[in-house]
Amino acid sequence: MPTYDYICDGCAHEFESYESIKADPQKHCPKCETDQLRRKIGGGGAILFKGSGFYITDYRSDSYNKAAKADSASSAPPPPAASSGSSSSGSSGSGSSSSSPSGGSGKS
Repeated sequence: MPTYDYICDGCAHEFESYESIKADPQKHCPKCETDQLRRKIGGGGAILFKGSGFYITDYRSDSYNKAAKADSASSAPPPPAASSGSSSSGSSGSGSSSSSPSGGSGKS
């Protein structure tokens, strides 16, 4: 059931009323006892979606998640091979070469 806002044109009393959508609007003000009450037009209550469970992917079955995981693992590129250091000739420019600029072994 919705909550309606009311205002009295006689005494400016404002209040909310929790009533059926089929019910007729109230006309009698409970404060000043006149029939000058009217229902205000409001923007409605805000609905806040917090937390998980509001997207279609949050309700996927376990079998779907397992199949998707297996599919993504099979279509992923293979991981790069670990280098042992013996396959490169030191031309990578990474500074891992042991030779000094003077051509010596670098030991003093």
